[in-house]
Amino acid sequence: MLSSADRAIRVKRVYDAAAPEDGYRVLVDRLWPRGVRKDALGMDEWAKDLAPSTALRRAWHHGDISDEAFRDRYAAELDAVPALASLARRCRAGTVTLLVATRDIGRSHAHVLARELERHAAARVDGAAGRTG
Repeated sequence: MLSSADRAIRVKRVYDAAAPEDGYRVLVDRLWPRGVRKDALGMDEWAKDLAPSTALRRAWHHGDISDEAFRDRYAAELDAVPALASLARRCRAGTVTLLVATRDIGRSHAHVLARELERHAAARVDGAAGRTG
């Protein structure tokens, strides 16, 4: 089993160079990033289902909802997406880098996604550790 030091969820811009420490690279934007050739991105998966819905993304970017409301609504959306469990399993296995095209990754939906992935990965590990067989 990997130690927590060997597992990490990172957030990186698609325009930054790929690095070996990125581990499994996942594009988590619903739309393909401008100016990036599909064969040049160096990603393992495009998980557009894990991006916020178009309506939620627009409301947040236009300032119609607060950051807190966005986080709550996006987390609720993620609970209904089967791909979240699959990516959480990847997170338990090693480093996962979430790729986004936004200029300000500090204010990106990817950080909400990372928190939800950590929560799901930890819940599965805690649940598995509590079993006896």
